[in-house]
Amino acid sequence: MKFIDLRSDTVTMPTEKMRKAMAQAPVGDSSLRDDPTVNKLEELAAKKVGKEAATFIPSGTFGNQLSLFTHTRRGHEVIIGKDYHIVVHEVGASSVIAGVQLRTLETDNGTMDPYLVEKAIRRDDIHEPETGLICVENANLEGAVVKLENLQEIKKIAEKHSIPVHLDGARIFNAALALNVDASEIAACADSVMFCLSKGLAAPMGSILAGSKEFIQRARKNQKLMGGGMRQVGIVAAAGIIALEEMTLRLPEDHKNAKYLASELSKIKNIEVNPKTNDINMVFFKLDDNIIHEDILVKKFYDKNIKINKKENGEYRFVTHIDVTREDIDYVIKTIKEIIE
Repeated sequence: MKFIDLRSDTVTMPTEKMRKAMAQAPVGDSSLRDDPTVNKLEELAAKKVGKEAATFIPSGTFGNQLSLFTHTRRGHEVIIGKDYHIVVHEVGASSVIAGVQLRTLETDNGTMDPYLVEKAIRRDDIHEPETGLICVENANLEGAVVKLENLQEIKKIAEKHSIPVHLDGARIFNAALALNVDASEIAACADSVMFCLSKGLAAPMGSILAGSKEFIQRARKNQKLMGGGMRQVGIVAAAGIIALEEMTLRLPEDHKNAKYLASELSKIKNIEVNPKTNDINMVFFKLDDNIIHEDILVKKFYDKNIKINKKENGEYRFVTHIDVTREDIDYVIKTIKEIIE
């Protein structure tokens, strides 16, 4: 039984080409740096985002927290948007692993005001924590992209105060597509960048943390400390190579499908599509519980072989990806009309 899964672009299945590459991948011990497939992936990944070096890691959350752990000291403060993934969806890991506190700022659809960023940097005062890091995010987890000029301005402020910048670029290739720039131009606005191979790129697992050679050397030791010293993971790195070489090139299809989905949903009575969060492959919309309760909607969709999540912050989120076709979207639209009309 086939399900149309709109919950996230993390639910994709590896392609047949990926499965064959995984089965045939030469492997070694990646902790000892002799897994040729992992080494190839890391070199390719670093080149893709214009950084000197990279390390293959289990997940995006792992990569973000590894970056915080490597950039900062215990007791440091990190300036970050209040709606960023590190704050909202990483279970408070920054306080446990890096031992830092987060100074959260309001954002405009994921965009921080550079003036407020600079204002939030702590003085050299015995009573205040030291600002150890600034975190930016592109694309934002709520489907909006941040303009390159904004990131560049924040980077200049960081350099002025000798503070590093980390970019949560989980969907950096989606952001680059939406901005019509190369991913390396976005990554240039940060000292380190994390991006996912399993969000929209069809790899079964894994993310990348990239930065300078010196930063990645320190990060590798912290990666081991955090339990991320992986062994014969060339098996999954093989899928990551295909993800970067091929899957990044087909993202325009997902963006077009998301625009189409948003357009068709907006034509349905009682559905309010959020136009500010439709920059990449996500569609956010409101549908009042008085029309149909979220539990009932999720159940009725499931009965029609469609998987969706419940609302978050009052909105539903539908995500397009390689396993969602235009025909699937038409079926989803037909189904939701039948359910609520």
